[in-house]
Amino acid sequence: MNFSGWIIYNGHLPGQKFLDFAQWLQQAAIQKGLQTTIYKNNDLLAHLQTTSCNILTNKTDSLPDFVIFTDKDIYLAKQLEYLGVPVFNNAQAIEVSDDKIATYQTLVKHHLPIPETIIAPKQFSRTIPIDPSFVRQAADTLGLPMILKEAYGSFGEQVYFIHSYDDLLAKVKALQGKPFVFQQYIATSYGKDKRLHVVGEKVVAAMIRKASNDFRANVTAGGTMQAYEPSREEVEMAVRAVKAIGADFAGVDLLFGPDESALVCEVNSNAHIRNIYDCTRINVADFIIDHIVHKLKNRERNRNDA
Repeated sequence: MNFSGWIIYNGHLPGQKFLDFAQWLQQAAIQKGLQTTIYKNNDLLAHLQTTSCNILTNKTDSLPDFVIFTDKDIYLAKQLEYLGVPVFNNAQAIEVSDDKIATYQTLVKHHLPIPETIIAPKQFSRTIPIDPSFVRQAADTLGLPMILKEAYGSFGEQVYFIHSYDDLLAKVKALQGKPFVFQQYIATSYGKDKRLHVVGEKVVAAMIRKASNDFRANVTAGGTMQAYEPSREEVEMAVRAVKAIGADFAGVDLLFGPDESALVCEVNSNAHIRNIYDCTRINVADFIIDHIVHKLKNRERNRNDA
């Protein structure tokens, strides 16, 4: 079976890391004998008419057999799914992963451990004064210091370490109109976490990330890396987290809990893979392509048997 695919990344983001991720996947696909084309999301316009939907592009006349979606443009991902194209990861998984609030609610629904979290009440205006009573209640419940996280953000950005109630109130006012959460500060994980890359139902690579002068462990924020062999419990937790959000592959960040148990910090459906390759020499892209081919072959067999 000869499959052809598209690899889609965001064409309006600065730097080369997003194209690099797409190229990394494409190289793995070539080695597996797959034909793939890399597209910016702005090269593929979701076109809607009363009786039909399609993709507008100047580069091709036919839809692919599959799409690897490294972006968060869920409307385009959904359009491709409406047209019958298998998308990896699917639009729903990307949507849940991109929204930290939705992620935490989904994880708790599946009884996965997370830091204690309070969702800030929705605010529609940045100009109407806030009622500070909910801020005080969050502080009394979680204690200080604490972490504030905006619902949307990547690479450790939009995450804030809050030392005092005055700082907390000021940050809440600054975030007015944006969705965010108050979250318990896990002191035993200050500046360090574990990144486990899951593909299918396996953890294929893992590393510990550490920062010397930041509460966040992201390599992009200056953290260092070392290869790591996760415990059976950590593997099971990471796989369950990825299955909970409905993804085929993802990077799962685990915190060092106070009793040496792990807590799920985030699930990233578009986790980049160059850093973990530099750390472990394991190419996660090879596993992603193998997983996609396996699912496409099963899909084809099921069609033929129907």
